[in-house]
Amino acid sequence: MSGNPKRRIETDVMKLLMSNHDVQLINDNMQEFYIKLIGPKDTPYEGGLWRLHVELPDNYPYKSPSIGFVNKIFHPNIDVASGSICLDVINSTWSPLYDLINIVEWMIPGLLKEPNGSDPLNNEAATLQLRDKQLYEEKIKEYIDKYATEKKYKAMFGDSDDMTSDEDISDDNVDVIVNDEEEEEEEDEDVDVDGEELSDLSDIELSDDEDQDQEDSKI
Repeated sequence: MSGNPKRRIETDVMKLLMSNHDVQLINDNMQEFYIKLIGPKDTPYEGGLWRLHVELPDNYPYKSPSIGFVNKIFHPNIDVASGSICLDVINSTWSPLYDLINIVEWMIPGLLKEPNGSDPLNNEAATLQLRDKQLYEEKIKEYIDKYATEKKYKAMFGDSDDMTSDEDISDDNVDVIVNDEEEEEEEDEDVDVDGEELSDLSDIELSDDEDQDQEDSKI
């Protein structure tokens, strides 16, 4: 499944691009991109939106990708300042059998559902999770309201859906449409002119025939 690193990178990234996930390549580089992560349902993170920054090393998948949160999240195993993630499965126990879909759909959502308080990067979050679950969940919601609502996400990173709106029709396309309509009108005018010319010719021919008939009658 691993094969040549370059081919494996292309294969895994293409699978991700063709999935339902929002993926944005950085400078069209398949080894560095952003992914929109939606908070898992039935967890305190439901309703939140986070941007993940992903970098693939040259020897991927033999070496694990580098992944971090861009906007802040309150979680025992995620550093608030850097967004670094402490997760064995994408660090010490990484396997070439894993791919990017596994990370986005299974590993990171699994970490949000079941934090590991014994190996924290955020001591405050780890302490609250163990001692005061209600306050822990309130703190998560507080961070979502500050950094990870849909409105805050769009303000920070924009919205890729806007790229496909009707307003994105270029001026060049509009010019083409206008020019096509003008050409059609000119063609219609040409047809009308040709019809008038044919009508005038017919009148001339009829007039010539009448003059000839009159001359014949005189004879």
